[in-house]
Amino acid sequence: MVTLVTKAVGGTATAVGVLYGEPDRQVGDASAGTALEGAGLNAPFVADLLSACLAHERCGVHLYRSVAGRTEMPDLRARYEEFLAETEEHVGLLEGLIRDSGGDPMYVSPAARATERADAGLVEATWILDGSIDTATAELSMLEAVMLAEAKDHDNWQLLSELAEAMEPGAVRDAMRAVAERVLAQEDEHFEWARQARRRMLYVAATGQEPPATEPVAREQAAPAGGAAGVSKEELYRQAQELDIAGRGSMTKDELAAAVAAAEQEKQS
Repeated sequence: MVTLVTKAVGGTATAVGVLYGEPDRQVGDASAGTALEGAGLNAPFVADLLSACLAHERCGVHLYRSVAGRTEMPDLRARYEEFLAETEEHVGLLEGLIRDSGGDPMYVSPAARATERADAGLVEATWILDGSIDTATAELSMLEAVMLAEAKDHDNWQLLSELAEAMEPGAVRDAMRAVAERVLAQEDEHFEWARQARRRMLYVAATGQEPPATEPVAREQAAPAGGAAGVSKEELYRQAQELDIAGRGSMTKDELAAAVAAAEQEKQS
């Protein structure tokens, strides 16, 4: 199968493998002439990475629309619709980040094309049992697709947060840091919810009982260091940002709480 990139859809792409782009739509280096070139990283690679991350977010929108429209469980539908709205926001933020750095959100990197194919497989998997009398397994297939998509999504945003810290100071670094921090707190919730919801569904189906609390959940529910009990991770992010704590984008909730407490203590001394 040959994939075409044409003026009709406004896309640009690297000519590679079975992907053909019309000559005036081909791109050799998506970072050329952008602010990424002065960020101190492998600019062509980062441009292609951002394209792949954007492709995954866009595919996430399609996945959430699909499962939200087909689930028969109101509690799952509410979560799918909530996360759909946030994923749509993430698409806009990532498009803006690419555009503000001088890039093209319509650029499709080879990694983005591979991402699209893999994500299409996730959506297709949710249809295998569509219409089956085995509704529990059908629901599980949708929930598992969400969990797998969110695992990659969470990792993508954590990586972007870490790359922001590795960049040279400047507007691109500030923008990527701000966007990554804003999104990562939501991605923490998305992935943890999907992981726990899948585990609960499987355990209840197998035993007829609620599952025991896992160690990660116990750690998350424990009072974090620095007297931050009851404070959300998003709030801790905001405090860490105000205190300009380095590396905050990749910290866990407990690590953020400890870092905030230490920074506040140092500020007062």
